[in-house]
Amino acid sequence: MGYDETPRAGLTRRDYVKYGGAAVGGSLLAGCTGGSDSASTTDAETEAAAQTATETATETETETPADASYAVTMSPVGTVEFDESPRSIFTRLSHHAGMAFALGRGDDVNAVNGPAYYDATWKQFTARLPGVEVDWADLYPSWETSKEKLYELDSDVHLADPAWVVQLEQWDMGDIEEVAENISPWFGNSLSARHASPTDEWTGDYEYYTLWEQFGKVAQVLREEERYEALTAVRTDVLATIEDGLPPEDERPSVVLLTASDIETQVWAYTVGNPGFLTSHIRPLEPHDAFEGSIESGSTVDFEALLEADPDVVLFLSGMQPNVSMNDLRATLEADPVAAEISAVRNGHVYPQGARYQGPILNLFQLEMSAKQFYPEEFGEWPTSDGGPYPEIPAEEQLFDRQRVADIINGDF
Repeated sequence: MGYDETPRAGLTRRDYVKYGGAAVGGSLLAGCTGGSDSASTTDAETEAAAQTATETATETETETPADASYAVTMSPVGTVEFDESPRSIFTRLSHHAGMAFALGRGDDVNAVNGPAYYDATWKQFTARLPGVEVDWADLYPSWETSKEKLYELDSDVHLADPAWVVQLEQWDMGDIEEVAENISPWFGNSLSARHASPTDEWTGDYEYYTLWEQFGKVAQVLREEERYEALTAVRTDVLATIEDGLPPEDERPSVVLLTASDIETQVWAYTVGNPGFLTSHIRPLEPHDAFEGSIESGSTVDFEALLEADPDVVLFLSGMQPNVSMNDLRATLEADPVAAEISAVRNGHVYPQGARYQGPILNLFQLEMSAKQFYPEEFGEWPTSDGGPYPEIPAEEQLFDRQRVADIINGDF
C-alpha cells in the first residue's frame, strides 16, 4: 500500500506542509533484539563524506527561492512537498532529534525516545560546546507513540520512519496515511541504522542512507542547508585527519561494541564492520571485528563468547551516561574469572561510548573519542574517567574545533 498523492478533500488540516508524492516501504524491529542486517549492501559512509555538499543538495531537488514551495525525496516516504519550513518537529529516535539539534532547531523538537535519557546523553557532549544547550528531559516519550498523541502534538513534520512506526501494535498502514494526510508528513529513515530488512506489510524498495546523507535531506526539509554544509566540512576534515593517522592494518585493534541491562547477565554485542550508521563513527578507523562475522550484530553474548572473540578493545554504549560508573563496570569485569582473561579487560582497554542512534554532533565527538581509544599514539590518549561530561581535550589534540561547531549550531558562522 502506498500513499495517495492527493490528500482526500476535507482531511488536510495543514495547508503549508503536505505530501507531494507516493511513498514506498520498509520496516525495522527496534532495540537490542531487532532487525536483521543486510549482507548484500555495502558501506558508503566514508566515501559519502568526500562528496561535496552541492552534490548532496542537488541529488533529489532543484534549488528554489526561500519563499517558494520545495520538495525533498527520501525512502521510505517518497517525495514530500513543503510550502515553508516546518516549525514544530516530532521525532521518535535520537538520530533525528540530533539532526534537528545540529541545525539549530533543537528547541523545536517536541518528542524523542527516552527524553530524560537522551537529554542527559546530549548534555555530556554539549558541555564542551560553548553556548550550546539542549532541553529535552520533559518532552513526550515517543517510543510507543500513539496516533491520538500525534494529533495532540500537532507537529509540522514527523521526523520518524513510518516503516518502523507501523510495526507498533496499535498502528496499521491506514493510521500511517491518516497522520500524513490530516496532520503532517512523515520524513525519517531508521532501517539504515543496521540495514535491517523491511517487513512484508511495507511494500516497495527501501533505500539505505549514511547518517550524513540522511542529515542532508533533513537539512533540506528544515531549510538549513548552510549549517549542514558547514558541519559536513568539519566532518570531512576529521575524516581526513583520521585517514592520515591510521596505522598499518596489522597494528589495528580488534573491537566489539557492547550494551547491557546487566553486565553480568544480559549483554548485547554489536559488530563493528556491518553497514549502517550505528557504527559510522567506528568504520572510518578500520579496526578489526573481534567476532569476525561469526555473530549477527545485536546478538546476546556471555563472557565465554567474549573471551573466545578476545577483543583488544571493548566499547560500552551508555558509558557516557552520568549515572553509569565505568570504574564499577571495569571492576565487575576484572572480578569475573572469565571476563578478566579478555585482552581488553586485562589491558585496561574498556572504554565508554555515547549513543547508538547518534546525530551528527555526537558522531563528531564519537569519531574523536574512538580514534583516541583505538590509536592513542597517533591521536592522543583518551582520558580514563568514571563518567561525567566529555573530558577536556587539549586544543592541540582535538580533532575538531569546538567553538566552530558551536557557532554553526547557534547560527553565528
